Amino acid sequence: MASTQLSRATYDRLRTEFEDLTTRGRIELAEKIERAREEGDLKENAGYHAAKDEQGHMEGRIRQLEYLLETAEVIEGCSIYTFVYEGDTDDQAERYMIGHIEEEPPEGVEVMGPDSPLGEALVGASAGELVSYEAPGGRMRVRVIRVDHV
Repeated sequence: MASTQLSRATYDRLRTEFEDLTTRGRIELAEKIERAREEGDLKENAGYHAAKDEQGHMEGRIRQLEYLLETAEVIEGCSIYTFVYEGDTDDQAERYMIGHIEEEPPEGVEVMGPDSPLGEALVGASAGELVSYEAPGGRMRVRVIRVDHV
C-alpha cells in the first residue's frame, strides 16, 4: 500500500476530524434522520432526503479520512518553494507548498503535489537552481528563488 506523506499538524487535524465524524457526527445525523422520518411520508419528505444525502457525504469523508490515516507517513514539515518561470521577473514569483492536498499552507501559498510534474522537479531543489519539467505545452523551466521548510 502506497503511503501518504502528511505533516504532523495535518495528521493530527485529520485524526481529530475522523474521531469527531465517527462519534458526534454520526449520532447527530442519525437523530436528524429520525426527526425527519417522524414527519411522515418519506417519498415527499425533503428534510429526510437532505439528511440522507448529508449522511452519504459524511460517510464518504469518513472513508477518505480512514484511508489517509491508515496510509499516512508522518513527515517533519513541508517545503515552500518560491520560484519564477524562465523569462519572468522576481516580482512575478509564485509560492507553492509541496505536499498533500489536505495540508493547510500559510496565506498566499498554494499546495502542489510532490507527484505533479513541477512538484517532482522542485523537490530537493535549492535556491538559485534552475529546474525543468515536462508540461502539456512542452518543456518548462523555473528558477528557484527561495526554499522555506515549515
